[in-house]
Amino acid sequence: MKVLVAVKRVVDANVKVRVKADNSGVDLANAKMAINPFCEIAVEEAVRLKEQGIVEEIIAVSIGAKACQEQIRTSLALGADRGIHVETEDGLQPLAVAKLLHKVNEKEKADLVILGKQSIDSDNNQVGQMLAALSNMPQGTFASKLEVADGKATVTREVDGGAQTVRLSLPAIVTTDLRLNEPRYASLPNIMKAKKKQIDVMTAEELGVDTGSKLKVIGVEPPPGRSAGIVVESVDELIDKLKNEAKVI
Repeated sequence: MKVLVAVKRVVDANVKVRVKADNSGVDLANAKMAINPFCEIAVEEAVRLKEQGIVEEIIAVSIGAKACQEQIRTSLALGADRGIHVETEDGLQPLAVAKLLHKVNEKEKADLVILGKQSIDSDNNQVGQMLAALSNMPQGTFASKLEVADGKATVTREVDGGAQTVRLSLPAIVTTDLRLNEPRYASLPNIMKAKKKQIDVMTAEELGVDTGSKLKVIGVEPPPGRSAGIVVESVDELIDKLKNEAKVI
């Protein structure tokens, strides 16, 4: 059984991002970059399936500039067997990413594709669903539990009303939620081994996908600063302020 895992290069979740002075985007100069946290969960889940003897090969794929190979190497150190880098300098929208992953998977013919449910930079939560539609494959999104057996994937999904369990025929698409697992740290020996693992490089042009953006960013602004709170002396004073100042009741 073969698993394809998508990983995205984003600003480290622990770094406070800054907006450029001209409000054209986020300032990435000298920012620490890392694997998107949801993608890291996807890699961990694939590795756990391999440790159970269910999966034979894990392929980590990333799309973007040459620097994305750093995140592929991290995935290889975590347990992936080989990597694929689709190199492009374009600012990609979700549909373009889904089309590129679809083309990659047409070549690889993976039994299971695992993605993070969303990236922490754009927060679109669209690629997994679009990929499932393009590939005509069943999907289990927002997975908090995944079991694979007898050509089926049983996915427990986190939904507004609690949890929903779906059973998918493989091949299938699964997107990961936070509670699916706790990603491991890469050990030094595995980091060294990852340097020798294979990374295949291809371009969007070779895959026949137009990556031109259909959206235009007008401007980027930081959220407004939060004002300091106040301490009230009584419940009556609290109710008065909520009613007459905050006007929320």
